Amino acid sequence: MIRRGGRRPLAAALTLCLAGAGAAATRATDQDRAPLPPVPAWQGRSERLVAQSGDPWITPAERTGFTATPSYAETRAYIDRLAAASPLIRVETFGRTPQGRDMIVVIATKDAAALDPAKPVLLVQAGIHPGEIDGKDAGLMLLRDIALRGGDAPLDRVNFLFVPVFNVDGHERSSPYNRPNQRGPISQGWRTTAQNINLNRDYMKADAPEMQAMLRLIDRTDPALYLDLHVSDGLDFQYDVTFGFQDAPYAHSPAANRWLEQVYRPRVDAALEAEGHVPGPLVLALDDRDPPKGLALPHFAANFSHGYGDLRHMPAVLVEDHSLKPYRRRVLGDYTLLAATLRTLADDGAALKQATIADRAARGSMTLTWRPRADPVRTVHFLPMTSERFQSAVSGGVELRWTGRPAPAADYPLYGSSPGETIVPPTAYWVSAADPDVIARLRLHGIRMETLDRPRTVAVDMVRVSGAKLAAMPVENRVPVSASGFAHERHEEEYPAGSVRV
Repeated sequence: MIRRGGRRPLAAALTLCLAGAGAAATRATDQDRAPLPPVPAWQGRSERLVAQSGDPWITPAERTGFTATPSYAETRAYIDRLAAASPLIRVETFGRTPQGRDMIVVIATKDAAALDPAKPVLLVQAGIHPGEIDGKDAGLMLLRDIALRGGDAPLDRVNFLFVPVFNVDGHERSSPYNRPNQRGPISQGWRTTAQNINLNRDYMKADAPEMQAMLRLIDRTDPALYLDLHVSDGLDFQYDVTFGFQDAPYAHSPAANRWLEQVYRPRVDAALEAEGHVPGPLVLALDDRDPPKGLALPHFAANFSHGYGDLRHMPAVLVEDHSLKPYRRRVLGDYTLLAATLRTLADDGAALKQATIADRAARGSMTLTWRPRADPVRTVHFLPMTSERFQSAVSGGVELRWTGRPAPAADYPLYGSSPGETIVPPTAYWVSAADPDVIARLRLHGIRMETLDRPRTVAVDMVRVSGAKLAAMPVENRVPVSASGFAHERHEEEYPAGSVRV
């Protein structure tokens, strides 16, 4: 889930209070419970994917009728049983959480001990925000059907890596009240890690052990495509699955962006529509309480998964299922999207690889900062839901109530970003051996560098910062710093052995 920041609206806080005031006894069948809006009727072809009662390979979520999601231990037990039953499935531990839990990746492949480097790798992660856990249960169903039900054809041309739960510690901090504005499952995990780090703000700084493990996995497997599975919050609309990537005007990987827009999106949209789902674009609302004001799709910084993937030249897609749709429908939507992604990468992975090679070879100017743009960048054809305003006796103000009924399609203005600071990157950067943490973080990101085995004196252009100012509040365990002046100085600098040239 992507939030625009700021305080949560009072209505959301009131929802929390109302949900906690006695709903526990009814949450197993609470698809229509107040204060959530009514559930729109739906019957998709993807219903045929659900295993029947008594099936020996029914997943834990299917067994409950998609009212609950399994614990980490139950999830791991199902995956281990699947791996024991099929040579197509193997499980590896790629990290440990601060609370000592294994981080696992499930590898679906027809290759032997090592993955064939000629095949593109699809790396999918679920549970970066464990309250948004649809992708885990969809992945278990898909892995079963790949391993045991004849769904393995894409593995002839692509390898599938699946991380069922990225934030494992947060997954186990489960409660019925972690996401009360979401329609199922009964209990959801906690948003941040045991160290209170939001992993989907940690890609660039890589403070969390979980993120460091993920970056090592990315560096080792070099995914052709990276999917990050979430669930939305706030705005109601008709779509049940939305997805997107860095918008074209902001893309650091323009060739991959074109493939995502011209090849990936049409094929996945068509697959979802054929199964009865309603796919839509990844957008945010300027104001959740007044959607016609407009939508927003700004530049996403590299602390987000898809912003990081774009900057790293690793095509990345952010998926947001819609929180007000029933859990069953959301899981089936994710299954359909994942299966379509595998087929698309198997069919057209070579073209994506060439696009990525082109992006990695390109050089030129680079925009470092972006700022909100005052006027719309374009319009978006949007499928909204109806709402009504009412005088709330609880808040004392006028609040918004969603009705659960579709509204006529409309063209909404879309707001975005304008470029700020732009540079032409230098030939190289030097980092002194006196800054080992910086060098270690660069290595985590897979950045190539030359390491000095003896001291060297180098003529450098050094930038001296002036007017530095600390922010009043920390963000994600870091204190932001702004500056008012930048002065270039040219001189010789001696770098000791162990320093790096990037």
